[in-house]
Amino acid sequence: MNKTELIDAMAADAGITKAAAKKALESFLGNVESSLKKGNRVSLVGFGSWSVSRRNAREGRNPSTGKTIHIPAKNVVKFKAGSELGDAVN
Repeated sequence: MNKTELIDAMAADAGITKAAAKKALESFLGNVESSLKKGNRVSLVGFGSWSVSRRNAREGRNPSTGKTIHIPAKNVVKFKAGSELGDAVN
């Protein structure tokens, strides 16, 4: 399911217009992003939680040349599925 299909499904399920569903989805995504940028964790009970984790700098290898390269440190977003979501897909 892509973003457009999700907006269509949200509009149909909630009985709202596609424009309202798009606005709601963009608000949700924007708020999750801003919270993660601040280093906060976002948790939806039963669905899952997003968090930011620091990945340290490390040495890697270019697979085509075999040459050692430096991979810089960065922050990565992690998602852990909640128990209800896990049960729903199994």
